[in-house]
Amino acid sequence: MSPSLSRWLWHAVAAALLVAIGSGLYLASKRIDYTWRWERIPQYLISTEGDDQKAPFDGFVAVSEDGRALSMTALRGAETAEFTGFSRIVAGNGDLVFEGDVIAKTDAISAGPLLVGLWLTLKISALSLVFALLLGLLVGLGRVSRNPAARDLAAFYVEVIRGTPLLVQIFIVYFFIGTVLQLSAFAAGVVALAVFTAAYVAEIVRAGIEAVPKGQTEAAQSVGLSGFQTMRYVILPQATRRILPPLAGQSINLIKDSSLVSVMALTDLTKAGREVVSSTFSPFEVWFVVALMYLLLTGVLSVAVRRLERRYAVQG
Repeated sequence: MSPSLSRWLWHAVAAALLVAIGSGLYLASKRIDYTWRWERIPQYLISTEGDDQKAPFDGFVAVSEDGRALSMTALRGAETAEFTGFSRIVAGNGDLVFEGDVIAKTDAISAGPLLVGLWLTLKISALSLVFALLLGLLVGLGRVSRNPAARDLAAFYVEVIRGTPLLVQIFIVYFFIGTVLQLSAFAAGVVALAVFTAAYVAEIVRAGIEAVPKGQTEAAQSVGLSGFQTMRYVILPQATRRILPPLAGQSINLIKDSSLVSVMALTDLTKAGREVVSSTFSPFEVWFVVALMYLLLTGVLSVAVRRLERRYAVQG
């Protein structure tokens, strides 16, 4: 059998296994008598409900005969209000409405709660990753420093952070540090995720630096480079090629770990999914969509890292 035919045969085997898994999930849903309602999901991705125009006070609604003008008169006093820019009127002419009641709607297309949650997840993950890379690089350099104090502090930080659960750290940052420093829930989430991820980034950086042959350092010093110059121009560029794959894996873990910030009243993708489930009573459809959205984020990141790896390989 030719190598090409053998390769396609194994691709077919993989495809058959995936089809078998999908069929198994479908049959399992049939056994529990679950009714799939995928038609409920699109409205939580792209919302077409538009904006509500609400009554500013208690009063009576006045609608013109042609239905193009809408106004209100206060129940007590001479206060009036005019409404413009609406697409359709919800209240009827002469209706008594109370403050906060919806009396008209403006048609518009906007992001649904799942896309809003996805955007928050993307923001908090991106910011946390940037700070985690900076802090992790600093701590990683401390781990290989010749200064005993720097090594001890870096090792203490890594051991404490890696030895405690992320959820516990989120609670400490949000309820204690966040209260003392008056941090918002979003800022506390970024801090917690960045500090947690930086400990793992530091170990990746340390391993990458130690994987560079010591002869490279000796060669750099022999031509008169200082310790800083040796690390910047000789060691780190070579270590970067080695640490990119594990950094990609840690970045993907960060995106998935961001789901824990929902405990801080942040409506990220996971919390948005829970809210949609409570509205639709369609847990399987919602969580499959949420998983697919997380997979989209991690897949884009994986592709970007693979391109960086090829770029460094060519430069090397």
